[in-house]
Amino acid sequence: MNIYWWGVLGTSAIAFALKYIGHSIPERYLSHPKIQATNLLIPIVLLSALVGVQTFTEKTKLILDHRAAGLGVALIALVLKAPFPIVVLSAALSSALLYHL
Repeated sequence: MNIYWWGVLGTSAIAFALKYIGHSIPERYLSHPKIQATNLLIPIVLLSALVGVQTFTEKTKLILDHRAAGLGVALIALVLKAPFPIVVLSAALSSALLYHL
């Protein structure tokens, strides 16, 4: 077995252990209001991190290009309380226009 298989087996064991630990936590801890509030925020934080990485990096470099402008337009639309399809379309259109200019 080469080093990659050891990596696959190791990360698989870690993922299994985390799942097992997560299912072994007593219900009284999970029903606490602070834990529930934190659990609701986790997907938002992960998605925000993904958007940030995809917007401001390319391979190993930090960049500022048309994607950042699209994100800025999306933020402005969100502040103006635009519906979600309008936010997405305005960001995509502004990014595409700047890319082709």
